[in-house]
Amino acid sequence: MNVFGVDIGGSGIKGAPVDLDRGDLAQERHKVLTPQPATPDAVADGVAEVVRHFGWTGPVGITFPGVVTGGITRTAANVDKGWIGTDAAALLGSRLGGSAVTVLNDADAAGVAEMTFGAGKGRSGTVMMLTFGTGIGSALFVDGRLVPNTELGHLELHGRDAETHASTKAKEDEDLTWAHWARRVQKYLAHVEMLFSPGLFIIGGGVSRKAEKFLPLIEGVRAEIVPAQLQNNAGIVGAAMACSATAAATR
Repeated sequence: MNVFGVDIGGSGIKGAPVDLDRGDLAQERHKVLTPQPATPDAVADGVAEVVRHFGWTGPVGITFPGVVTGGITRTAANVDKGWIGTDAAALLGSRLGGSAVTVLNDADAAGVAEMTFGAGKGRSGTVMMLTFGTGIGSALFVDGRLVPNTELGHLELHGRDAETHASTKAKEDEDLTWAHWARRVQKYLAHVEMLFSPGLFIIGGGVSRKAEKFLPLIEGVRAEIVPAQLQNNAGIVGAAMACSATAAATR
């Protein structure tokens, strides 16, 4: 069965139909740049452009880079502050012509996809998915159950938000070598490990495609560390899964 997923990020909005039987994209994804400033209306236009590209008219699952409860976006670290308190489900559904829309945290979506189809499949205990990009997203699982909206990229590290120190954007902005950036990621992982003691870290986001450049350089972390198998498509797949689950619950 195909369902549509859209992943809103700080730098790009990407989406595609998803084959939920395989846990993979049914067609090559389409991506547009996230507008700057990333206001609710401007981002909604970007989402509509991605969905329109495929001629899709059914339900849509959409991720958001922040806390989402009941379709309302509660935080907005890497998009316009106008998102705070916005009924994102209503706004995006309206922009998509009244399509049924499910909105959830981006890292939660990626984590659910990885736990079902990817690196976390069959894993029990405490598993932490971390997505590195414009910021750092997190998804915490205990025996396969999601603890939503953890947003651990905002843990304090060296007196500031960890994501300003160890995100992929920080690596690019400061032109860090892989070795230098790996040391920052290592300190962040050690801090998260101290708090949650996961047995497995899954590293996602676009940088997961280059895991061989930095994961072998990370030392002193007890937990197993692996790259996301779905890489940067995990959010799209997880968004589609959430949409499908919502549809099933309302039947």
